[in-house]
Amino acid sequence: MNFEKQLIIEIEQAIKSIWPSADVSGQINLQKTRREFEGDLTLVVFPLVRVLKGNPEEIAKKVGEALLAQNGLASAYNVVKGFLNISISTAHWLGFFEANKANESYGFASKEAGKSVMVEYSSPNTNKPLHLGHIRNCLLGFSVARIIEASGRNVVKVQIINDRGIHICKSMLAWRKFGAGETPDNSGMKGDKLVGKYYVLFDKEYKRQQEELISGGMDQEEAAKQAPILLGAQEMLRQWEEGNEAVKQLWEMMNTWVYAGFDSTYARLGVSFEKNYYESETYLLGKQVVQEGLDKGIFYKKEDGSVWVDLTDQGLDEKLLLRSDGTSVYMTQDIGTAIQRFKDYDIDQLIYTVGNEQDYHFKVLFLILEKMGYARPGDLHHLSYGMVDLPSGKMKSREGTVVDADDLMQEMHDTARAISEELGKTAGLPVEEKNELYETIGMGALKYYMLKVDPKKRMMFNPEESIDFNGNTGPFIQYTYARIQSILRKVHMAELPACDGYTLENQELELLKLISDFKGIIALAAQEQSPAQIANYTYELVKTFNSFYQHSPILNAEDAAQRSFRIQLSKFVGQTIKNAMYLLGIDVPARM
Repeated sequence: MNFEKQLIIEIEQAIKSIWPSADVSGQINLQKTRREFEGDLTLVVFPLVRVLKGNPEEIAKKVGEALLAQNGLASAYNVVKGFLNISISTAHWLGFFEANKANESYGFASKEAGKSVMVEYSSPNTNKPLHLGHIRNCLLGFSVARIIEASGRNVVKVQIINDRGIHICKSMLAWRKFGAGETPDNSGMKGDKLVGKYYVLFDKEYKRQQEELISGGMDQEEAAKQAPILLGAQEMLRQWEEGNEAVKQLWEMMNTWVYAGFDSTYARLGVSFEKNYYESETYLLGKQVVQEGLDKGIFYKKEDGSVWVDLTDQGLDEKLLLRSDGTSVYMTQDIGTAIQRFKDYDIDQLIYTVGNEQDYHFKVLFLILEKMGYARPGDLHHLSYGMVDLPSGKMKSREGTVVDADDLMQEMHDTARAISEELGKTAGLPVEEKNELYETIGMGALKYYMLKVDPKKRMMFNPEESIDFNGNTGPFIQYTYARIQSILRKVHMAELPACDGYTLENQELELLKLISDFKGIIALAAQEQSPAQIANYTYELVKTFNSFYQHSPILNAEDAAQRSFRIQLSKFVGQTIKNAMYLLGIDVPARM
């Protein structure tokens, strides 16, 4: 049983022993004791005053004395105004240690039976490679999926690939005009980068043609509409929608190049999906639902034949669902795709990992699905996150000024190598092991830096700051884990004597208390959908361990019992670090 739940039972028993007729069930409110006060958990007494009839401080003192008399979890207490601060006994902490120290899945809840949570992330376009923005999206979505799974839920990870539309046709047309048969095989370029190259070429040619038309006397607005290359892309989109065989073949060929590129990037980033949805397959799904909404009077049709929903009563506005020519808009597609996902999987929550510039879109989508009866409040959630800025400024895909995901990952690898070699941390390791270590450190630095920031906040990513073996960084945490493994390699765990009756010192007790918080931190991170909770908890645990390591001999402890306990405690800390970093998608090295 969770010791907080056990303490609540003991508090209820203590109250009954003093006030036999009092019923305080459901009114016991415990919270972590504030740092400036002595204690582990605090009972807020004020809600009990109405039932127990007395002064809050007097009530607290009586309950504290009754708790000590029970010889249960409480070992001491103090009262601050209407708050009863309770210290948990050393025996409890040693029992917690013995019960959990060998548990490799420590902190992770058992899987609950029942429905799953679906988490969508990435959602790339097939006209360009993944970039820095996708990295934050993927790392956030993947980590949240792991955290929710560790809290006891089943999770389905999906993405929708935006593989149709005018932006896709721009790359296709540019390749047809300028490609001269260039492929990933004959060019040596990664497929998604090759297609992205032609997206940039399209924009350059589009601008050149606009300038030519303007110099010939056409105004800027008209030139933007009449540039031949844009008209060609629009015609290609029309042909695609009509099923033109040549256009479809070109589309399939170039998308195949892109998918191979995406798969390579995802593999290095360490993220994966159970299912891919494709816009080319889902963009018509919502039309049937729109008709259903018209029939029910939930939507309405304007004179030009376009279909709308009026959400002004909910503080929003009117939203277009079908154009006058009957074609779908993004909202229509998202309605159909959401409904299809609930049909495909037995889920009771669908989480969209999408930047905060789409906040309004998802408010509208969720209201429509609730009005139609396809979702209840709480079934749908937008994991809204802030954009990633760079010291160099904002990224622009069509101008080719994005930070490419592959280039950034390689930069992280190279920076990890340079810093590690400068510090002499890899001297004597075989070349292959060095390269694996540089990748682990570089990717750990990238992921931790991205995930330690609250998702809702806009963030500045500075690669140089992320790789530091001191401070709140991935490498600092990885190095601490490796340090613990170095300790463990010097002992035979099976030969360590028992720690019966061991007297805990303050830093040891502090570490055990921090470790015991892990499961609650996972639950909080799952509820808030915030990997930052895990990251900052792990940093606090690592800082506390390093302080313990500096001040408390481990292998050279004073006696056999102390040495045995500290070695096993170090192993327990290491396992907790490993499990926490797993939730962030970060590997931890045994050597560093």
